[in-house]
Amino acid sequence: MRKTLALSLTLAAGLMGLAPPAHAVPHPPGRLDVLFVGAHPDDESFNLSTYGQWHEKAHVTTGVLTITRGEGGGNAVGTEEGPALGLLREGEERAAVAKAGISDVHYLDKVDFYYTVSDRLTRDVWDHDSTLAKVVRLVRETRPKVITTMTPSPISGQHGNHQEAGRLAVEAYYLAADPKAFPEQLTKEHLKPWRAARLLHQEHLVKSGTGPSCESTFTPTDPSADGYGVWDGRASASGKTWAQIEAEAGRLYASQGWAHNPDAPSDPNKIGCDYFTLVDSRVPFTRGNHDPLAALEGATYPAKGGLPLGTEFSLTTSRFGVAPGEPFTVTAHASVPGRVALSLPAGWTATGAGTLHQGAATFTVTPAGKAGRVRLGATLTTGHGTGTTGRAVEVEPAVTGRQQPLPRVSDFDAWAADTGVPQLSDRVKRVLTLASGGSRQVRVDLANTTKEAQKGTVALNLPKGFAADAASKAYTLAAGATGSVTFTVRDTDTSLPTSNQGGSGGDYDYTITTTSSGAPDVANAALELVPATAIPHAAKEPTVDGKESAAEYPGPTLNLSRLWEGTACESAADCSATGKVTWYDDALYVLVHVTDDKQGGVLDPADCKRHWRTDSVEIALDPRGDAENTSTTFKTGILPTTSGGSPCFERDADNHQGPGTDTAPGMKVASVVDKPYTGYTVETKIPLADLPAAVDPSRLGLDIFIYDSDTTDKTGQTRIGWSTWGGVQGDPYRWGLATLPGYTPPPGRPTTAPSPVISKTAALSVNSPQSILQAARIGVPLAAGLAAPRSDTARVAGRPTVTNGAVTFRLRATGPGTAYAYVWNGKILGSAKVDVTRAGTRTVTVPGTAGTLTVAFDAQAGGTASTAVPLR
Repeated sequence: MRKTLALSLTLAAGLMGLAPPAHAVPHPPGRLDVLFVGAHPDDESFNLSTYGQWHEKAHVTTGVLTITRGEGGGNAVGTEEGPALGLLREGEERAAVAKAGISDVHYLDKVDFYYTVSDRLTRDVWDHDSTLAKVVRLVRETRPKVITTMTPSPISGQHGNHQEAGRLAVEAYYLAADPKAFPEQLTKEHLKPWRAARLLHQEHLVKSGTGPSCESTFTPTDPSADGYGVWDGRASASGKTWAQIEAEAGRLYASQGWAHNPDAPSDPNKIGCDYFTLVDSRVPFTRGNHDPLAALEGATYPAKGGLPLGTEFSLTTSRFGVAPGEPFTVTAHASVPGRVALSLPAGWTATGAGTLHQGAATFTVTPAGKAGRVRLGATLTTGHGTGTTGRAVEVEPAVTGRQQPLPRVSDFDAWAADTGVPQLSDRVKRVLTLASGGSRQVRVDLANTTKEAQKGTVALNLPKGFAADAASKAYTLAAGATGSVTFTVRDTDTSLPTSNQGGSGGDYDYTITTTSSGAPDVANAALELVPATAIPHAAKEPTVDGKESAAEYPGPTLNLSRLWEGTACESAADCSATGKVTWYDDALYVLVHVTDDKQGGVLDPADCKRHWRTDSVEIALDPRGDAENTSTTFKTGILPTTSGGSPCFERDADNHQGPGTDTAPGMKVASVVDKPYTGYTVETKIPLADLPAAVDPSRLGLDIFIYDSDTTDKTGQTRIGWSTWGGVQGDPYRWGLATLPGYTPPPGRPTTAPSPVISKTAALSVNSPQSILQAARIGVPLAAGLAAPRSDTARVAGRPTVTNGAVTFRLRATGPGTAYAYVWNGKILGSAKVDVTRAGTRTVTVPGTAGTLTVAFDAQAGGTASTAVPLR
């Protein structure tokens, strides 16, 4: 009781803005209250104000798990790339998160390959199972009470790496508690299962305002979900708002172009909130609790109602989708004896005594009412107090009708069901693209949710300017069966705006009405119009010289001036562009003219990569017009000029990234940069043989993007192009569509792209003195890997000596492996790599005079050991 009271006082003090009790018990090294799981350095950046508040007000210890070191990103501060950039970004991340009181940052040494919106590609490149094993191991090592992560669903603009980080965190929440999961971690590594109390993901799909009330007045997209807001405008002990501290921390991610990010608003009423959605909870919590620590209730401090901290209480259901009048089972689970009462929507009934037997109480619940998601509540009453919990279910109509999902949506919904978090599904609007003036098939997927055969009709209630081949179509489904009907949908009005200028944010919304023996099901869907063009055959081969000669490009002029990301162009003179495309023989020819009032940084020819950092043109080609992600496409970035005076090109985020001369050997590029500067013209020849598959002349995916930079600090400000949505460079299905009348690919050219060539060279923890220093401090092995066995380990023996500008130390090894030694004082002063072939002690010398000697030993038998010794 005394411990519970102390923790409650800590909470109360935190909520009043007071310092918590000085006698708070520190954590053992490496143990955490909260673990954030992200994909790259900076993924935690927009929640640092929350983690800082939790730390300052209630001594909550947060750690960060970053799957990669971001070596695939850009570099606005130097020429480092690959592993060197990854280590640079690690330093930025550690400095930034320290402002929120975070000292432990773990890396899994997985490669950051390129921007993609595909979880499927990320899963393959990272080797999902091996990465999951590491995340589970780290959870078992650090034993966080709360896990927070990124949104795992493919919501608009969500990076595929971010989706996978969220999925890994969700899976690890369950598997870390399961003694049957990765059992060798228990039997050989002597770890124990760990049951984190709560699991949350970052929330972006909320409607909210600013000011202190944003913690309680936000509106979640899913009203059945439990969401939490934490206001960033609260003052820190330093007197600055946490929003300002977060802004200052953000500027430390300088390599990503954030060094000049603005300050937070000075008016607190203009400062917003961080939002989180509860995925699952094993402990009681109070719905409608809007204090800044509410997301931690029941996990780091006792839940309201008096139950002791550590009490578990949760609900499970026999199924997520339920039908009116059809009973299902709800089970309450508790770690203490007591009685459970359910709180149900109006008209619902339940039978069951509510008495816990072997930690569980089972109820038979019969739903009522209309379709939609609802929340079931429960209250546990014990001799020590009460606690509440909840669980969402979805009341389904007799037959559901949904527009066919994009592959990434179908993949996510299947994952959510398999993982036991179906409540996360159906968060992404069903959209399909359609070429302007064209037609396509639209499949409506049907599911009979009842135990009786059903029949009825499906109708598309299309917006003005679209038509279907039938007003409605009939169906018949056996009990519990699935099926579909397919419509041919046409764009009948070619004047309708395309891309993000059409409809509502690019979506032409409509509804699908499915009738059955029950109430009709009305589902939302949308069509997105992409621009279309015909690429004509040139009468003669264009000359690639950066100029347009008469009759070289007989086709239409493409408008490349539509904004898709960044700051809008102030005028056509500020940034605008046009493009022309033709084909001759077996090659595409593209001419792009850009109007620009201020030239961005001119890069060295050796720095011809990451083209989005300055003025550039990107050409994207999907040879078959059906790519799920860009790994089966061709994408080239072209810099109109370099410090050597000539243009350069590369391939990025496609089937074969790398220098252009290596990855597209037949490609030619020329440019003319206006003097005085008012823009530039780029012209290129792209042999279709350089594409990863044969072009389908009736359906070539095509897009052209313009990156505009008005600074010399390797940051872009504006992105415009032809087919435009946020994140469109990674969305081949949203690229424009082109036909090539008269073109036939050479016989024998494959129609399926080969496996992508993707760099697998990641920055490694054994090469990071900061990671080695942390591992030595907290005892958690590098990269969430194994600890080196005693029979095959090594460490520094005795005190190092510093003489003549070098550090000499003895390395005592019990088995073979490789030692990585560094002298570190905020930067690497010297390093040495030592191959150890047998047990024994050897003397090692490393350049350097001050700071800390850090040594990582990578055992041949597997696992690492880390040592850090301050130098005197």
